[in-house]
Amino acid sequence: MKTKDNQTQNQSVFSLKNTKYLENQKRRLYCMSLLILLVLFNFGETSAQEDGVEDAYKPFSIGAHLKNMHLWHGSVVHPGAVIATDLEYNSRNQKFTFGFWGGASFSGRDVFNEATNEYVSAYYKEFSIYTSYRISDKFFIEAVSHNNYTGVEERGDELQYWSYDKTQGYNFVDVSFGYNVTPNTLLYLATIIGGGSGDYQIEADGSLKNSWTQYFEINSKVWKNENSNLSVFVGGAWSFFTDKTFYTEGAGNVVNVGATFNRDFNVINYKVPVAVTAMWNPEAQKTVLQLDIALF
Repeated sequence: MKTKDNQTQNQSVFSLKNTKYLENQKRRLYCMSLLILLVLFNFGETSAQEDGVEDAYKPFSIGAHLKNMHLWHGSVVHPGAVIATDLEYNSRNQKFTFGFWGGASFSGRDVFNEATNEYVSAYYKEFSIYTSYRISDKFFIEAVSHNNYTGVEERGDELQYWSYDKTQGYNFVDVSFGYNVTPNTLLYLATIIGGGSGDYQIEADGSLKNSWTQYFEINSKVWKNENSNLSVFVGGAWSFFTDKTFYTEGAGNVVNVGATFNRDFNVINYKVPVAVTAMWNPEAQKTVLQLDIALF
């Protein structure tokens, strides 16, 4: 005969399994929605190919960058050399984009494994998914699933690529809007969704309150000539709901100030774009210089 405690325990186990099942179903639905959306955009476009004329439209592209470090919104994601690659689809009208971005490091960084009570080396690993839609020549909307799973297994955790548990600290989604107020000046606003990757504040009762951190950046090209240009930028973060934000330990603050110099170098008959970014984070009191070489 089942006791009341056993019934309660079984109900808890069933509820947990049911919750995990629903979460998995939501993830599958999310992936299927993205694939269906991609197919619809591709199917809905008319072909520009005519008899005897080769179609110049190239829906897919790939790219690779070699960097001495990887920066993002005022943060040093990895302090060592990395190679970043991307695979991207663009619609014929250049309005819709869907792609994958990945990064891997040449050197490791120490992470702490609680099971062995020691530090172990972990290489930077990221595989992110992004999509954007250009509503007009000036305005676009973008969504990115950031999947940085550096050190997850090394620190003794179970790797679950599609897990967006806010306490795991390696997967999160942000939605952003961009608006070109002039051809040379971009306003950019990004919002982290649902407390992902630690974007929350621990309340007095132990509950987790989502921050929904906002990041706003102004980026403006201030000088250019035939093969180079200079841009300056400033970005800050804040939350309407909590004191702590994703980018700061306390209240909102300026987190990303700097300049980027771009220049194209000719190597034999090949053009190699190179960018150098000087970045200062007033919140973290961190200053770095990033070199970014576009291989193709």
